[in-house]
Amino acid sequence: MHKAIILLHLVAATIWTGGHIVLATTVLPRALKRRDPAVISDFEGPFERIGIPALLVQVATGLYLATKLLPPSEWFTFASVASTHVAAKIILVVLTLVLAAHARLRIIPRLDASRLGVLAAHIVAVTVISVLLAMIGAGFRIGGVF
Repeated sequence: MHKAIILLHLVAATIWTGGHIVLATTVLPRALKRRDPAVISDFEGPFERIGIPALLVQVATGLYLATKLLPPSEWFTFASVASTHVAAKIILVVLTLVLAAHARLRIIPRLDASRLGVLAAHIVAVTVISVLLAMIGAGFRIGGVF
């Protein structure tokens, strides 16, 4: 069961991170160049159908894996490599959720050419955070990133 949870976590992370890398490096530059928010909307619609569930799977499986590694009372002690990694991942996931919710609820519903810059900042931030999450996740297996 534990290995299946890890694999599920990795697949979900691949979907979320890979989708945001594609969005940030190919879709976003095209939208900014054309000043056309429809370019992003055309990508976001189909991606969200798998991206949001992937994010939710990552959160659920990540919490399960964190509890198997350390008791929750040790998650933010920063007393070990494991607790530092768990705390960093939780902080980054919370930032991701806040940015994703803000974009979904406040920016995307009113997206036009004048708001592309704000959305671009969100996209870049979520992409950087997702890559950092992947790096920290790899750190559990390679002996630490910090």
